[in-house]
Amino acid sequence: MPAHLITANRLADGVAVWLDARERWTEEIERAMPVDEEGLAASLETARLSERGNIVVDVREIGADETDGEWRASVRRERLRGSGPSVRPDLAKKAPAAQWAEPPFPEPPSASSVSPYAGIYRYDEYDRQFLRDRAEQFRRQVDRRLAGELSEEEFKPLRLMNGLYLQLHGYMLRVALPYGVLSAAQMRQLAYVARHYDRGYGHFTTRQNIQFNWPRLKDAPDILAILAEADLHAIQTSGNCVRNVTTDHFAGAAAEEVVDPRLYAEILRQWSTDHPEFTYLPRKFKIAITGSPQDRAAVRVHDIGILASRNAAGEPGFTIYAGGGLGRTPVVGTKVRDWLPVRDLLRYVEAILRVYNALGRRDNIYKARIKILLREMKPENFIRMIEEEFAGLPADHCVLEDEIVEAVAARFVPPPFENLPRHSATLDHALAEDRAFRAWVKTNTHPHRQAGYISAVVSLKPVGGIPGDVSAEEMEAVADLADRHSFGEIRVSHEQNLVLPHVRKNDLHTLWKGLVAAGLASGNVGLITDIIACPGMDYCSLATARSIPVAQRIAERFADPERQQEIGAIDLNISGCINACGHHHVGHIGLLGVDKNGEEVYQITLGGSADDRASIGSIIGPSVSSENVVDAIEAIVDAYLGNRIEGEAFIDTYRRLGATPFKEAVYGAD
Repeated sequence: MPAHLITANRLADGVAVWLDARERWTEEIERAMPVDEEGLAASLETARLSERGNIVVDVREIGADETDGEWRASVRRERLRGSGPSVRPDLAKKAPAAQWAEPPFPEPPSASSVSPYAGIYRYDEYDRQFLRDRAEQFRRQVDRRLAGELSEEEFKPLRLMNGLYLQLHGYMLRVALPYGVLSAAQMRQLAYVARHYDRGYGHFTTRQNIQFNWPRLKDAPDILAILAEADLHAIQTSGNCVRNVTTDHFAGAAAEEVVDPRLYAEILRQWSTDHPEFTYLPRKFKIAITGSPQDRAAVRVHDIGILASRNAAGEPGFTIYAGGGLGRTPVVGTKVRDWLPVRDLLRYVEAILRVYNALGRRDNIYKARIKILLREMKPENFIRMIEEEFAGLPADHCVLEDEIVEAVAARFVPPPFENLPRHSATLDHALAEDRAFRAWVKTNTHPHRQAGYISAVVSLKPVGGIPGDVSAEEMEAVADLADRHSFGEIRVSHEQNLVLPHVRKNDLHTLWKGLVAAGLASGNVGLITDIIACPGMDYCSLATARSIPVAQRIAERFADPERQQEIGAIDLNISGCINACGHHHVGHIGLLGVDKNGEEVYQITLGGSADDRASIGSIIGPSVSSENVVDAIEAIVDAYLGNRIEGEAFIDTYRRLGATPFKEAVYGAD
């Protein structure tokens, strides 16, 4: 007999609920009432009365199957909604951790912070008041929604403009971390939110943001107000606007850097925030900028990608790409300008956005991105229209005069570096004596431009862990270590790791021991277990498959540190749906999870890259089952080890040989 369950999300906290036999809402899917076809319309009407009464949102029916006398959702996503994320048993619905803390709460860290603040753009009182006012405006909007003065249709765009989504298990708040830069004080404020308003952790994303997966709607204004006191916000972390501008996580520190891109990322952030012309674009818009010849910001797969460099005269300027992106239609961007002076940066970006805003499609969400417009117009016509729009701007419009750039630069307080020798005998001794430390240094550090310093990467990819997840306690541990060893400065990478950018070489061993004590000393950056993975179907309402459990199983298969070192550098990226938040298209090995007849299967791509030789990976054959996907990855790795020449990285072996040996390893010879 066909049956249905009636489900929704509770308005106040977003928790998934089901209609029971008493026509009340229950959090326990086991108590949901099965409804046959004849009674479906009446049950849906009862449920929608609750929706109109502002008790629940998103009422709908789902199919149900009977097994051993019990009814359960026939769709995998709904079963996950009923039990909580499969990757976090501590957050299953009946677990003690699946509760919110109750006030009164202590003062937030910002009230008494004495943390160093070097390297961070400093807000002034005007900036802070703007954020406070924005939080209070949202508080009034939330109050009106809870009182029934706003419908969900009216309220949804308002909450999205403040970074608040409704996901599988509840609301999700996405907080902007502009160009991935954080102070230790800000990290402590995020830990405070995680502990008191979420369920004890946060998730760092490939957009250099942090997401909280369990906030209540009624608490969201309080969270935004608390974040505002630490110069943090959630503005433009959703919606069809210019999103968080991202950059190289070693910006301002890397030895090989030509131009520090943080200055220009901040200028772009200020210019684009609440821009009246570009707040309602055809689709979301992403910009990345780097100032290093080694692209660590994936600029060529963004809507606009900016390469900062210097010309023969030593003047800073930019090479501009447009129309890149991943998702349903992955594309490497087109170079639209070889050289652009600093003074014209905003003017040229505005010209690109104007062309896109005028001609981008609004009738089809799947064809609304700038990459589709560029493809349909042909690159030469698109470039011509940009140049015409650029030439038509008034001569004094949005010019980045030297005094403007200098005023913004003055808000970045440089770290008080010491004059140190480039060589450190203390570090050499520790490397000689401590094998584990030596292995960590090999993978988790990067040369610094300042003599006597080094940048250290804190991996958020422990074997068996969740890529990008970090607990409140771990946030506080990183903040303490940043205060002691990195002038209070922290970076977030688009690989979902953290960076302490300015560590004295003499202190590196002490820092590492602090990371060991905090459980944050995984020495796997750039190796096969340093996996990028989106939240997938464990959290996301758009996902068609889980990402995190597959990442965990792959990491466990390759857990041996010596084996990881033998394999060498590999980017392995996993997405739970075609939207590609896990950047699978640009992984050397990419996995895309899809639903096939009710089962999770994984499409394999090889040869992707997000660096200065950016490429989109190619599908090598039929999708493999969840049960077989880890074996398939191991077969690919073994094929690489059997075919590489000495010192050759995986991506270079693939480019030399093509897909054939890897395809044969997974599927067998034809």
